[in-house]
Amino acid sequence: MSAGEARSYSLAAYGRILRENRNFRLLWFAQVVSEMGDWLYAVAIYSLLLELTGEAKSVGFAVVLQLLPQVFMAPTAGVLNDRLNRRTIMIFADCCRFFIVLAMVFVKSASMVWLVWILLFLETIMWALFEPGRSAIVPNIARDEGEVMVANALSSTTWAINFAIGSGLGGLLAYKFGRDVLFAVNALSFVVSALLLAAMKVKETHAAHLPAFCLKDMIDFTPVMEGIRYIRRDRRLTATLMVKAGMGLLGAHWVILPIYGERVFPMTSHGADLARGGTLSMSLLLGARGIGSLIGSFSSGYWARNSEKRMRSGILFAFLIAAASYCLLSAAPTLALACAAVALGHAGTSIAWVFSTTMLQGMTEDRYRGRVFSADFSGLFLVMSCMSFLASQAVDLGLSVRTVALISGCLGLVPAGIWLLMQKSWQEAPVPGGQS
Repeated sequence: MSAGEARSYSLAAYGRILRENRNFRLLWFAQVVSEMGDWLYAVAIYSLLLELTGEAKSVGFAVVLQLLPQVFMAPTAGVLNDRLNRRTIMIFADCCRFFIVLAMVFVKSASMVWLVWILLFLETIMWALFEPGRSAIVPNIARDEGEVMVANALSSTTWAINFAIGSGLGGLLAYKFGRDVLFAVNALSFVVSALLLAAMKVKETHAAHLPAFCLKDMIDFTPVMEGIRYIRRDRRLTATLMVKAGMGLLGAHWVILPIYGERVFPMTSHGADLARGGTLSMSLLLGARGIGSLIGSFSSGYWARNSEKRMRSGILFAFLIAAASYCLLSAAPTLALACAAVALGHAGTSIAWVFSTTMLQGMTEDRYRGRVFSADFSGLFLVMSCMSFLASQAVDLGLSVRTVALISGCLGLVPAGIWLLMQKSWQEAPVPGGQS
């Protein structure tokens, strides 16, 4: 690696894009505040459900509600992000999430858990509108292809930092001030995010050649079918879309980690009761996940060096690392070693996330990008929601959470094998966007 290539993905490069690209700076600050609030909030939700219901399936159902609606919303979200102003859609979603999240403070007993399900469902719909727009708008505000890679690496690094800090801090704040404070903080984070997005000045031309959007277009599936045909016509695009779906096979971790914290390694020292000790352990495990993601996203640029071939080999390596780590987690004798295994595994998934996202952005024409990224996320969330549901049912039926972790790790080998087999597609067909 040359010195120039090394600098391309250094902290200096991250500082440069934040300093010189105003639109990305605003988008990044919006990401920081909203994601930090999200991870404070996630700890509060999972610990609340375990405390009120005492059942693993309540966490599994919460994860399903945070994921599965996005699958069904994906076609509409993709079309909306390809037909309307993406920045406006993101602002609308943030404003709605302020009211949705704030309503969580009304849940005080097991008899009110039904409200959690409704609010999680509504919040997920808003996320499904927001996230494809955020991914699709990055190439519009980046000044060149190299900056797209830096932007993706920085966004993934930021997500990981937010996850690590937010998850760890969430347990401490809930312990000190109670969950309602976390709900309020997350709600306010969406207001700040919306204000930052409103300050962006982006020239969006993806819908310039199309007629004005009207409500009847919501039930017109022609754009959806166009998107499907666009994806199917190139095997490399199809293969890359399957990467995040493959990551979804490890999606049981959303159930595994809270259960590990609450039941396997609860911290009961320093006078903490079992419930609060479990919340602290859960925070540490989720924080370790974030630290692993940080390591993976920060190192991804050094590995890739803007080379698609390196990205493809990196995805294979990432799948293998993630699979091995959950096998190690199943045998971890202490909380510290469990955290280390989790960090290792999610360093792998973070690498796969950055590389697959960057490859998709390069392969996809701007006018299809919203639909492609909606399909990308829907594959991930469909598989992840199924794995979370199955894991929670298995635990409640008596299967050890350690066994569930081992099964999850073994399943992680499946996408590695499929990705390896699909590499021959890179010698057979051109990529729509022209990336080689």
